[in-house]
Amino acid sequence: MRRSRYFLPTLKENPAEAQIVSHRLMLRAGMVRQSSAGIYSWLPMGFKVLKKIEQIVREEQDAIGAQEMLMPTIQPADLWRESGRYDAYGPEMLRITDRHDRDMLYGPTNEEQITEIFRDSVKSYRDLPKNLYHIQWKFRDEVRPRFGVMRGREFLMKDAYSFDLDFEAAKQTYNKQFIAYLKTYARMGLKAIPMKAASGPIGGDMSHEFLILADTGESEIACHRDFLDNKWLENIAANSDLQTVVNAFTEKYAATDDERDEGAEKALGKDLVVARGIEVGHIFYFGTKYSEAMNAIVTGPDGNDVSVEMGSYGIGVSRLVGGIIEASHDDDGIIWPEAVAPFKVGLINLKTGDDACDTAAEDFYQKLQAANVEVLMDDREGRAGAKFADMDLIGLPWQVIIGPKGVDKGIVELKNRATGEREDVSPEDALSRLAG
Repeated sequence: MRRSRYFLPTLKENPAEAQIVSHRLMLRAGMVRQSSAGIYSWLPMGFKVLKKIEQIVREEQDAIGAQEMLMPTIQPADLWRESGRYDAYGPEMLRITDRHDRDMLYGPTNEEQITEIFRDSVKSYRDLPKNLYHIQWKFRDEVRPRFGVMRGREFLMKDAYSFDLDFEAAKQTYNKQFIAYLKTYARMGLKAIPMKAASGPIGGDMSHEFLILADTGESEIACHRDFLDNKWLENIAANSDLQTVVNAFTEKYAATDDERDEGAEKALGKDLVVARGIEVGHIFYFGTKYSEAMNAIVTGPDGNDVSVEMGSYGIGVSRLVGGIIEASHDDDGIIWPEAVAPFKVGLINLKTGDDACDTAAEDFYQKLQAANVEVLMDDREGRAGAKFADMDLIGLPWQVIIGPKGVDKGIVELKNRATGEREDVSPEDALSRLAG
């Protein structure tokens, strides 16, 4: 993509309304624009990152046998009355009435909707287990939406729902999701720590939040020091005993601010780490809470009716965009992990209008595209300093800088955005490394 044609309205100054790093940088980097309080339009660069995160989430869900579907954003209130949550959920639920005076709502989550679909479609234990998910926009009417996409009213979420015959099968499903979440975050360059958590308005008994560490995190957490050097994921084989793996991640102390234990923390001594964290996912097992209330029953092996065991598994896809920035940035801007970067390479023509520079930049641009390397070429006229500042701001993993002196010597400058390391290399060497 050519920068001269790309819709990327960057800002030089920090917007006054932005209180945290991710909000400031997303606005300055031209990723989003606010439509109304807590509701954002996603501009091309922000949308590319959003879709890459979504695809990683999708691939890891598919890998454990979850099946993707799509449920509506607007749900009938009667479903929520069946579960008893319509009145209990609180003012965060946006309640509406259609033209026929039917009570509707903009879904904050989908337990009721998926339970209705299941109960109308599955009647026998032979059709279990089922693990269904969708990636859909949600709405929760926060009283004080703030922090950009980190605590907005409208957000994109992956929510999965499992249906099993008994507790042991449900626990196995829970463990599969637990490990899938760890792999999902690792692919995004994040170190996520699973922490026992309360279930909140969704309800449930077995529940974990996944938090990433960031100096600007919204809450204080505490954990064993081993989590900071956690490489256990590398040892998870396809035929691993899932419970053993989950136990390895949960037997050491880790707690959110609401769940912290003063005695346990004192016992850890020097192994205790207190830091700031950002929640990026939450998984729940809630047994028959919804299946009993909504009559989601199958015929068991003995011919008797069984209320299915259920769980739900959420990942804040749009929230992760902000979370990654909070965990990965410097004073100059965003530092994208390569897996979610909107482009892998930022190509800077230092002297647009100079025939030699234009030819060299265009040739390198075409070769990157032919090698299927996503590249944004800054082909605009203007000062080199402004181009460098913009490229650092948007945080692409690699920068290739082409200027008159380098063209004369037959070299380009290759910069690693995360480390700041710069090298003078031949165009062929740069291309080989970037396409490898």
